[in-house]
Amino acid sequence: MTQIKSRIGIVTVSDRASRGEYEDLGGPAIQAQLTEILSNEWEAVPRLVPDEQVQVEAILKELCDVENCCLVVTTGGTGPAPRDITPEATAAVCDKLLDGFGEQMRAVSLKFVPTAILSRQIAGVRGKSLIINLPGKPSAIADCLQAVFPAVPYCIDLIEGPYLQTNPAVLEAFRPKHAKKPEGIV
Repeated sequence: MTQIKSRIGIVTVSDRASRGEYEDLGGPAIQAQLTEILSNEWEAVPRLVPDEQVQVEAILKELCDVENCCLVVTTGGTGPAPRDITPEATAAVCDKLLDGFGEQMRAVSLKFVPTAILSRQIAGVRGKSLIINLPGKPSAIADCLQAVFPAVPYCIDLIEGPYLQTNPAVLEAFRPKHAKKPEGIV
């Protein structure tokens, strides 16, 4: 059995980066982290969008429903500023919210900065896609993604997505003992 290449959406939400006034550092940071974490083949489906809720919702729907991304990871727009709307856009398109992701990311971030309590990252499921909001700072992206990623592959299993495998030298995915690998996966 040949494993299908997983598609992962990477969304940078930024007014300035979308206008070309600021280099997108968040999207490339997510892609670099996922390249380290994942051991199976995957394809990045990147998007850059301004802090406009309707546009963010449309991109999330497109990545989940049209591009068939099993995972969509966003960066930016999670603070308390008036234009920070990523969590609202994510909640609007999700069938189910998974509060533990945001709780874990804030807990990890609080070890580094007291302003982590201002962060509003969330995660949720839309169909067979998991959407995770990350902060905008590349070092915070790494901290948060590594904190929650051990649960990501099993979550994607549960929503009937592709079987994601992690590089054990970087981090181990957690799957319960009763979880079975698909045939042909070593």
